[in-house]
Amino acid sequence: MRRAFTLLEIAVTLGILSILSAIAIPWMGGILDRVKVRSAAVEIESLFSAARHIAIARATQATVEIDPVAQSINISVGADTVRKREIGAAHDVRISATRARMSYAATGMGYGAANLSVVVRRNASVDTVFVSRLGRVRY
Repeated sequence: MRRAFTLLEIAVTLGILSILSAIAIPWMGGILDRVKVRSAAVEIESLFSAARHIAIARATQATVEIDPVAQSINISVGADTVRKREIGAAHDVRISATRARMSYAATGMGYGAANLSVVVRRNASVDTVFVSRLGRVRY
């Protein structure tokens, strides 16, 4: 009656586990990148929606400012900063934008003559949040 494993059985088991780990770890890294990029894109979309709702609720213009150097997004009403979120630090991603700011009128419509795109990156994973010149957000 045998109660222990032989050295050969343990070596074969560890060899199989190391091969499976070598396959799974890079795959899991890609999944983690996609999850972080997606969560940052969803948060950016919610910040634009919040700015629109703030403009409507306060009946004044609200501005979303994108700072690609600090990797942050600010919502301001006049000279007051209502909300500031450091997207880069919170989600470990990099953001860039086609324009530095987007404003919403008191009616909830966007100001400006051009669309805005915010690109979120982490390693090979990329996602884009589009904001139309009327203020509608899609990703």
